[in-house]
Amino acid sequence: MAQVYDHGGGVRSVQVPIPDNPLGHTLVYVVETDRGPVLVDTGWDDPDSWDTLAEGLTACGTGVGAIHGVVITHHHPDHHGLSGKVREASGAWIAMHAADSAIVRRTRETRAERWFTYMTAKLEAAGAPEDHVAPLRTARRRELPGFSPALPDREIVPGELLDLPGRRLRAIWTPGHTPGHVCLHLEEEHPSGLPGHGRLFSGDHLLPEITPHIGLYEDPDDATVTDPLGDYLDSLERVGRLAPAEVLPAHQHVFTDASARVGQLLAHHEERLTDLRSLLAEPLTPWQLAERMEWNRPWDQIPYGSRNIAVSEAEAHLRRLVKLGRAEAVTGSDPVTYVAV
Repeated sequence: MAQVYDHGGGVRSVQVPIPDNPLGHTLVYVVETDRGPVLVDTGWDDPDSWDTLAEGLTACGTGVGAIHGVVITHHHPDHHGLSGKVREASGAWIAMHAADSAIVRRTRETRAERWFTYMTAKLEAAGAPEDHVAPLRTARRRELPGFSPALPDREIVPGELLDLPGRRLRAIWTPGHTPGHVCLHLEEEHPSGLPGHGRLFSGDHLLPEITPHIGLYEDPDDATVTDPLGDYLDSLERVGRLAPAEVLPAHQHVFTDASARVGQLLAHHEERLTDLRSLLAEPLTPWQLAERMEWNRPWDQIPYGSRNIAVSEAEAHLRRLVKLGRAEAVTGSDPVTYVAV
């Protein structure tokens, strides 16, 4: 049975399950507007997830066919996966930030073989061992889910109010977890009168007990060197200054005191950067750094796909250390190694 919560003031949420994932579920928010309900995120594209969303919307006093619009915090499949089905069932519009829309477009247009070739080259450059890289050389499209996410038909413009009649929902661009991640600031008095400035739909940017993954999302044809961790930390400070009365995240549970949580996350990342710099007393490749980093389980217990994510996160941290002047690439190393300075 679908778990539904009433957050007051015309906002409800439905717990939509994520199959085979320790996060458990995505909180899909249902926001009443003068033109019908609008969803913030939709959940994973899976039959059980779809059934749970439909059941939850019925429990909220509406249905999939009545949805007026879908606002996506970011392109990940546990947030954007069911958007296409919701649009097919209701005619709803789908809105997303341009940077994540570009990733969706690229995902749809890139042949799987091109993607596997790119991933192989990235992992080799990061120092991954041959036994890890080898499966990518023979992988096929069927082994990579989520290759046809729905194309959004509206753009979320940072700083602007979304077109939700009867509501004041402003887009706050918070890159880091993805390049086009947005939080959504409901600029209305809290229904229970909690002190602060409205409520914040925070997606994965600000979660009550866990830290979102910060990795790399790069166009294979674009050589720009990004700094996603730096973007994330800047975005965190911006959200902290909003001082919302309540945060409505996409996972776990609703919470208050956003500024305190922001402070914890900033301190966590500073501590982690310091720890990683100490590991770089000797030159390490991104893969070697990932092997030595602290994760939620020992490296030899981390599944294949999660190791790719871990290496991406290690690279994001390395880029931040280099930008801060606390580490540098070793000239002439191949694969490239980094060392503390």
